[in-house]
Amino acid sequence: MGLYESSWKKNHRPLIALTGCIAQRLGERALNRFPYVRLVAGPRHIGLLPDSIEQIVKHPKSRINLLDHDPREFHGLNFDSDNITIKRENKFKAYVTIAHGCDNFCTYCIVPYVRGRFVSRKPDEIFSEIEMLINDGVKEITLLGQNVNSYGKDINLNFAWLLKNVARMPGIKRVRFVTSLPQDFTEDIINVMSSEETICPSLNLPIQSGSDKILKLMNRKYTYSEYREKVNLTRERVPGLGLTTDLIVGFPGESESDFEDSLNALREIKFDLVHSAAYSEREGTPAAVMDGALPVELRLERLTKLNEIQDSITLAINEQLTGEIFEILVDGLAPKGDNLLQGRTPSDKVVIFEGSHKLLGEFVKVKITQAEAWCLHGELIQE
Repeated sequence: MGLYESSWKKNHRPLIALTGCIAQRLGERALNRFPYVRLVAGPRHIGLLPDSIEQIVKHPKSRINLLDHDPREFHGLNFDSDNITIKRENKFKAYVTIAHGCDNFCTYCIVPYVRGRFVSRKPDEIFSEIEMLINDGVKEITLLGQNVNSYGKDINLNFAWLLKNVARMPGIKRVRFVTSLPQDFTEDIINVMSSEETICPSLNLPIQSGSDKILKLMNRKYTYSEYREKVNLTRERVPGLGLTTDLIVGFPGESESDFEDSLNALREIKFDLVHSAAYSEREGTPAAVMDGALPVELRLERLTKLNEIQDSITLAINEQLTGEIFEILVDGLAPKGDNLLQGRTPSDKVVIFEGSHKLLGEFVKVKITQAEAWCLHGELIQE
């Protein structure tokens, strides 16, 4: 912890070297542990893969660790039409990456070490990709990034500007974005969400813990009170908001009182859905060597209790939607049942209903008839 704290205070410069060393060590360990592995690469090395594979083919005994490159660099491919995959899992929805990497160094997270430092994509690249997707029949775009609303910090722009411009692109029907970082989720973003009709009233805002003590140990740069204020402001300005979050239990040093703070956060904020996890050590992160590690059994016990509470909250929220009518983008066949389709409400809740396959890719109105914790059931309203 001492190395981490002292490094952080020097404008991240020692952390650049630290990040590279950890990534390089992880790559070397993979090569040593698995003799049949010839090449280790990360998401930032896609542009280096062709030459690396060619080298391996030419020199059968060579072994390459691309994780030893500078974590600030992005060895990607230049953007052009050939690099956009037209064949997608879903014809009507697409994810568009707007940034790579992360600079936040949460103490439990391995992302900055393996995905590199934060880099925003050029806006022209993003707009061009979205235009191509729209021309190919995509109706819903999700802007994607490890910390999506940190966009632009490194290129003198900001996420609110990008979000507004994407929302106003001709032909776009719906816009979503994930995942938001609480300290960078600012009022200007909320204002854009409230003013642009194509932006869905849905938000994933990871809280990670309801305890200020644990948040500080995690190097999360906000307090529970600050988080709650942003939630309240968003709900005030964005009616019908669907709010989801991420939360970790059993972090090193988490007392029973700290855990209760997280449970109280669920009860007070009432998230639509919580992506929860019991803390798991990631080698190379500061938290992995922190004092106060909890027994795995206790972590799982707390996870079970948290999930039980959240399931009841989610079900109660969903049951209140019975009788409501939503416009749904029919994006696929339901995984179970004959003649059943599925789509999502603007607030990002899965809805299953009966209908013809000819409706795939269309917007339809559905009346909610039944609620479960994980989905809604409805009936198609014929117009």
